[in-house]
Amino acid sequence: MAGKFMLKKGTTGKYHFNLVATNGQVIATSESYESKAAALKGIESVRKNAPEAKLEDQTAS
Repeated sequence: MAGKFMLKKGTTGKYHFNLVATNGQVIATSESYESKAAALKGIESVRKNAPEAKLEDQTAS
């Protein structure tokens, strides 16, 4: 089973999503979006770009 995106509407009326692992742990949280449509576009962006994402380690000196 794969992880899932959980779309939520906060008390301010803005939307955000969490990426939840198969064990139920939240592994990523989005920024706040003004509309549900914008939040859904954010999810699609993560789906599209995450497989290509590189690691930039800024802890190394």
